[in-house]
Amino acid sequence: MKATSKQSWAEPYKMKMVELLKMTTRQQRIRASKEAGFNTFLLKSEDVYIDLLTDSGTNSMSDRQWGAFMTGDEAYAGSKSYYALESAIQNHYGYKYIIPTHQGRAAENILSQILIKKGDIIPGNMYITTTRLHQELAGGVFHDIIIDEAHDPLNEHPFKGNVDIGKLEKLVKKYGAKKIPYVSLATNVNMAGGQPVSMTNLKELRAFTKKHGIRIIHDMTRVAENAWFIKQRDPNYKNKSVKSIVKEICSYTDGATMSAKKDGLVNIGGFMATNEWDVFEEARNLVVVYEGLHTYGGLAGRDMEAMAIGIAESLDDNHQRARIGQVEYLGQKMMACNIPIVKPIGGHGVFVDARAFLPHLTQDHFPAQALAAELYIESGVRTMERGIVSAGRKANGDNYYPKLELVRFTIPRRVYTQAHMDVVAESAARVFERRAGIKGLKMVYEPKYLRFFQARFEKL
Repeated sequence: MKATSKQSWAEPYKMKMVELLKMTTRQQRIRASKEAGFNTFLLKSEDVYIDLLTDSGTNSMSDRQWGAFMTGDEAYAGSKSYYALESAIQNHYGYKYIIPTHQGRAAENILSQILIKKGDIIPGNMYITTTRLHQELAGGVFHDIIIDEAHDPLNEHPFKGNVDIGKLEKLVKKYGAKKIPYVSLATNVNMAGGQPVSMTNLKELRAFTKKHGIRIIHDMTRVAENAWFIKQRDPNYKNKSVKSIVKEICSYTDGATMSAKKDGLVNIGGFMATNEWDVFEEARNLVVVYEGLHTYGGLAGRDMEAMAIGIAESLDDNHQRARIGQVEYLGQKMMACNIPIVKPIGGHGVFVDARAFLPHLTQDHFPAQALAAELYIESGVRTMERGIVSAGRKANGDNYYPKLELVRFTIPRRVYTQAHMDVVAESAARVFERRAGIKGLKMVYEPKYLRFFQARFEKL
């Protein structure tokens, strides 16, 4: 046999426990999809074969994390598990003051209430659904300052999450720095397709905001994945560890919110962090109102123990190599089938360009929502819409019309095998072959906030 230069890789773990999956028939899936109003969020999980709806809280925890469940301190006040979490965040991320919360959006709520006044301007590198809503509810107005390349699915800029400093400068000139309480910076930008921010751009942003007295608040939900891309794409960091790159990223920011249900490798949990005592003091007051005492923040002690360990595990180079390698594997399989995806392949999932997939459907007919429904009916694979439905409405009631109309194939960490990815790619390819016959949808129920979670549709 002829030797090959290509070396295979495998996941850096072995399985101790498995969960059996349910197989359904096409007719069962058609019925389930209709009952769910063609919204994959409203499907029952027991009717899903491979669940790529989200990477939030769907990760597999390690034996060390499960073991920590048994040592969690469930004291109402002063839990030692809180101090274990505080130490992990301070050591690995470098922030001074920590407020635990039940998940990321709780931290966003508290932060927004503290820092935002009515009429404030919040620049950010592309909107995030819950983050923007909390900013708006607090009276702020979000402005997108991501680079233009991020809105082009085919552009292969290696750091499409970068902030356009010129756009930020225009906002400062127009509104004044005092109207901008902070820049909202996401590492590994979800809505752009899981695209990273470069260290060079972050340093430039830090220099600009320092000059104008503006904070940087870090949405660090997927910061370790961002660090991996910096390691791979920036020659200055190729010999540095994910752990050290993450610490440097955080050092250029003033505070953070995190949903630890992603990079933190837990099923529930998050936190708010800050380097400012006054902000911390007010957050301690508000967390008691909304979440619980400041030493548990809506979490059980066992959850804080698991989070502390998950944070450390997320920074392991081998973990990120396998995690992002699996996403890359699925993306390459899809491209081999000529399925249009966002390039470069992102960190937490493969994002299919629904506009290019279903060019006969206008955005008002919700092509990404329709495609997600068809993918489920085809094979039981659950994905999610990231387009006009997720974008929601403006204050005047008009729809936002984002340039990106995407279906997200989000891969949970340490859950599925490469064989599952083969099934997913083959399923998507079958839908692609019959794409001309896929019909659009009309929305028949729309909730007031974050409509993508609960909206219902009917086929046209």
